Amino acid sequence: MNQAGYQLSPDLPEEMRPWRDRPVAWENASPSSGAYRLNADGVYLYYPGGGSTGYDHPVGQCQFGLGCIASYRTETDPARKALFLTRAKAQADRLIARRFEDRSAWWFPYGFDFTHTVHSGVSYKAPWYSGMAQGEAISLFVQLAELDALTDDERAAYLAAADAAFASLQVVDDGYPWATNVDSAGYLWIQEYPGAEPGAGDYTYNGMIYAMFGVWDYYQATSSPEAAALYDACATTIARYWPLLRNAKWCSFYCQTHRIPAYTYHQHHIELFGQLNWQTSSPDFADHVDRLVDDYPAPGVAGTVAFEAGSHVLYQFDTAASGGWVSGKGDALLESKGVTFAQDTQAPASMRRRIQGRGIYYLISAGAYAGWWVGESWSKAYLLGEHLTTVYRPTRTVTFPGGSVPVDTYRVAADGTVLSVKTVAFANPSNAPTDRRAIVNGRPMFQITAGGLTGYWVPAGSVTIDAEPAVG
Repeated sequence: MNQAGYQLSPDLPEEMRPWRDRPVAWENASPSSGAYRLNADGVYLYYPGGGSTGYDHPVGQCQFGLGCIASYRTETDPARKALFLTRAKAQADRLIARRFEDRSAWWFPYGFDFTHTVHSGVSYKAPWYSGMAQGEAISLFVQLAELDALTDDERAAYLAAADAAFASLQVVDDGYPWATNVDSAGYLWIQEYPGAEPGAGDYTYNGMIYAMFGVWDYYQATSSPEAAALYDACATTIARYWPLLRNAKWCSFYCQTHRIPAYTYHQHHIELFGQLNWQTSSPDFADHVDRLVDDYPAPGVAGTVAFEAGSHVLYQFDTAASGGWVSGKGDALLESKGVTFAQDTQAPASMRRRIQGRGIYYLISAGAYAGWWVGESWSKAYLLGEHLTTVYRPTRTVTFPGGSVPVDTYRVAADGTVLSVKTVAFANPSNAPTDRRAIVNGRPMFQITAGGLTGYWVPAGSVTIDAEPAVG
């Protein structure tokens, strides 16, 4: 089993710990209609087609429970706080009550038949099992046990459940159910969709990383050397197969087996790799986030585009009415035209996204050119302000070039106004720490956190980071 020596960060701030970023809103704490809703006991069940028969969905139950715990931690109203705790406990108790015990481990069965509509070969008859559910159950049990409101008996019961769930990730794939296997190259996987045969699975990236969060939680609670070794092996696998996950200048791939671009999962990959950076303190995963953000940035960014005086080319692409990507349309070019502005001007944009097979574009949302797209090109046309910020932990190191090469750095207001510019030039390469990267006025930039440039942004294309050329 390959291990590169990834270490688990022991002192993450609360907001950076697993699942804190996915709280359940109060209005969603008691779902009563739709495909996922609560039964009379407050258990989150799956009702296919919104029908009347509910089935256990362990990942859904774990994520709903973990979201309720996240809300419990920040809720100040006592009644709401109590309900969030009740909801979380109901999910954990259901998993424990419906567990299947085999090979000294607990397994959490799905109660319905399932065939993946996109990925061939992923087809199950109930009951079936998922490594993603096994890992997320560990997080649910551990995080419940951490709460002060529990009795000693409840805490002990949930920690025992975490032990039994963790044991499932130690079981090899020589029987069914199983969740982990080592591939032919010696890399360990936690399979979201394990097959009936040893090693058969989809080799799904997001499901494995979510399961890793359970291993991280378990290590924080127990200091288990087995958990540390398992996490190291998993992180080593993700780093090794990063080139197969990435789909340069488009959406990343969902799994290794099918290599289908994951339009609906790409943003999850960005968030997950960011958490891997925090959990391991490794710049490897921070670099992966940078590249994923630039390959296919989140399209929900809007704002004001600044146009430089002069000539520009505007485009119309075949998209959804909102400007979103549609597989059957493929962003095909419909029309283009040139425009000329006698002076610098601005226009509102409702979307910033990569156009398939092209660069980053803005969709103009009002005025004479509403419905037209313009390509991002600093300083000809760019979105004002700071967008798509990635926070690093720990800080990374940017290196300014030597040879007295001038580099401009910027202090920028929230609206994109440049407050000041400092031009620096160093005879020898010079290092500075950075704690974040963002798209600032249309360019990837790093914010400096120490020295005379504290608070200034430096364009990524002007420096290297962690001794590698920066993305951008």
